[in-house]
Amino acid sequence: MSAFAKPGSYDYNATVFSPDGRLYQVEYALEIVNRGATILGMKCPEGIVLASEEITDLLEETTHSQKIFQIDNHIGAAIVGLGSDARVLIQKAREEAQINKLTYEEPADIETITKKSSNTQQIYTQNAGGRPFGAALIIGGVDKTGPRLFCTHQCGTYKAYKAITLGAGKETVQTQLTEQYKENMTLNESIQLATTCLKNSMQTRQITAKITIATIPTTTKTIQYI
Repeated sequence: MSAFAKPGSYDYNATVFSPDGRLYQVEYALEIVNRGATILGMKCPEGIVLASEEITDLLEETTHSQKIFQIDNHIGAAIVGLGSDARVLIQKAREEAQINKLTYEEPADIETITKKSSNTQQIYTQNAGGRPFGAALIIGGVDKTGPRLFCTHQCGTYKAYKAITLGAGKETVQTQLTEQYKENMTLNESIQLATTCLKNSMQTRQITAKITIATIPTTTKTIQYI
């Protein structure tokens, strides 16, 4: 918080700017994302790789991923932050993908679905009586333009990436991606790099977790879990 900005309604109201032009509720939501299990996404000429840490209880069923979800056959998303918030965004994205398919009789573009999700997130930074979504999505897939990878932000913006990571291990993973990622990598090489990045991140933070990886190859345009 700025030295001259005293706590006030802007500190708990998502629609009120602070004197130094900040929305603190959005920043608090970002902090939830920064403390979440690490996720990453990469694209290469052969497709998309989505990977995540899966931190679960010893007595919990682990038959399905809690961090990587299918939106449509050709679209997947990795989530970080408050899982209940992310679930709402995933469901909304799935609905939009089906609406697009029924309306235009073709699979939705990856950016179109990302934009719809970002629009939903933005609404909750502008209307009173709610709060920003405490979650962010890495959305990847293969459409008619090829492999596409995007990341949403709590304020409702989104950007396209070649490789992106979010979560508690972001710094370690980002450093390794910056040094080792290459645009001409194969899908297998991308999977290996994603696995190594997450393993190094967990070792640095001294935690134990399962790694889940999903790919969307350009040959099949269908998400599959590894």
